[in-house]
Amino acid sequence: MTIASGLSLRGPVGVVGLGLIGGSIGLDLRAQGIEVRALVHRAVTADRARQRGLADQVATDPAVLAGCRLVVLALPLDRLLHPTPELVAALPPEAAITDVGSVKVPVLARWQPLHPRFVASHPMAGTAQAGVEAGLGGLFADRPWVATPGPATDRQALAQVQALAAALGSRWLECAAEAHDRAVALISHAPVLVSAALLLAADRAAQAGAVSGVAELPELVRALASSGFADTTRVGGGNPELGTLMARHNRDAVLAALGHYRQALEALEQELSSGTWPALQADLERCQRLRPEFL
Repeated sequence: MTIASGLSLRGPVGVVGLGLIGGSIGLDLRAQGIEVRALVHRAVTADRARQRGLADQVATDPAVLAGCRLVVLALPLDRLLHPTPELVAALPPEAAITDVGSVKVPVLARWQPLHPRFVASHPMAGTAQAGVEAGLGGLFADRPWVATPGPATDRQALAQVQALAAALGSRWLECAAEAHDRAVALISHAPVLVSAALLLAADRAAQAGAVSGVAELPELVRALASSGFADTTRVGGGNPELGTLMARHNRDAVLAALGHYRQALEALEQELSSGTWPALQADLERCQRLRPEFL
């Protein structure tokens, strides 16, 4: 793993897609005086993006990317893995090309043959919002931006993507694509499903309680839910399309992560069932020590 910073970025920078990630990149770069040219799918999105000032130029014509030194593919995983021929043809051959997808093995395999200066990367930042209204300044500040170069990755293109991360205030890391996908399965993808399971469990158990005689239980659990429940269910209540795409394209690693989670949950359940309170407290004390290492 490599960690570095301190590079400068020169524009124009192209951004394909102006949702949360693309829009936030545009806002931050424009605030630094770096020219941003954006390609979007729909005219209505282009109009709203101009109103919000997400880019200097916004168009539905891929020709807007001509002359860009760096192009960021801020697309959903399905569109990233199945790019249109028009998009691929419009990417300047001399530009560094990168993506922001949360799964790297299939992205690297798909894009390395498509463009000689492609760099697979992933900013570890986000919110529950999506679409052209979601972009906000400062999203990437002090957040990891990980690149997963392969043996054929152009090193100068890699340096340009590193300069982008530095301009956005991110912490740069490099690792193998497979290692990235296994790591994000543990700390990003599986938590979405775990969080979703908690929401579903609370709703279903409350509905069952209402049927069995506690009629007010569904309303009561909603009224009593506070910051702890909000914190542990935030990602499970986020963008369902994004969650499904992450699980679909990183399935094996996510299944393995859920297996580890199941083992940990069963161990805690056994301690609770048997009343082994010293063991339960010891596990919770270990978690208290561990958590700062992940934040």
